[in-house]
Amino acid sequence: MTEIKENILATLAYFDIFSYPLTSGEIYLFLKNRYEQDEFDYALKCLTGSRSVYQFSNFYSLKNDYSLVARRCAGNKRAEELIKIARKVSDILIRFPYVRAIAISGSLSKNFADETSDIDLFIITAKNRLWIARTLMHALKKLTFLVNKQDYFCMNYFIDEDQLEIVEKTIYTAIEIVTLIPLQGDTMIEQFYAANAWTREYLPNKIMRVSSAKPVKASFLKFLFEKAFDNQFGNMLDNMLMRVTASRWNEKTRLKKLNSKGTIMGMDANKHYAKPDPKNFQTKLLEQYKSKISSILIEPQNLLAN
Repeated sequence: MTEIKENILATLAYFDIFSYPLTSGEIYLFLKNRYEQDEFDYALKCLTGSRSVYQFSNFYSLKNDYSLVARRCAGNKRAEELIKIARKVSDILIRFPYVRAIAISGSLSKNFADETSDIDLFIITAKNRLWIARTLMHALKKLTFLVNKQDYFCMNYFIDEDQLEIVEKTIYTAIEIVTLIPLQGDTMIEQFYAANAWTREYLPNKIMRVSSAKPVKASFLKFLFEKAFDNQFGNMLDNMLMRVTASRWNEKTRLKKLNSKGTIMGMDANKHYAKPDPKNFQTKLLEQYKSKISSILIEPQNLLAN
């Protein structure tokens, strides 16, 4: 099998884990190598002709199952509404002290939402003030439970200006980065993308987008708050909030408390980042991805041997 065909199958295999068919344009964007458009079109046509890949209108899948396409279309429609809400939510959150940029992450950043989807948000804060910012924002989230709007405020991934580069460099993190939908903080988002240019090694065809991010407007109250804590007390407060929050989350993990999706709650954090840490989620996903690639590449060889 040619390299380009293997690349196409590997791309479809990744999104097949999430039962998400792709258009030909999306397949091309997520290939791990660059190819001429004509070469790509021909390889995809050969794969559909041999029924290694199934085509349903504009969508392609490893499974001969049209219901996946119907699921995607319904999910895309729901996502449109949630993205509109996310933009309004970001207009509120960007006013909080030390918040420098906001983007949509998770499944919603792939333009998909089902009945249980949250609005997952990726937040960049000022240097050494992540935990003050996070605590203030999560205080607001607790209030949203009173009106049953907590799913709109899932601020689950924080980094600060001092650690813009994502340490874990895998196909999973690369896709998560390039599919972010920037909402606020155009300048900071540009700096974040520059710090994560390594994603091109995994996705050379996918250009990260910044045009949708708004510039951060000056706020006098925000300026006053930040000025008041721009001192040693602010440093001590941020460190204390980090320790208290980490301790609470460690206790949740120890007691095996479950989140709304039935996964044991966990958080990976240090001074410059805080992110959800469902038990070995990324490791399991990458193992599943490798296993899926192996099976779909070995299967055609077995057919030829027979």
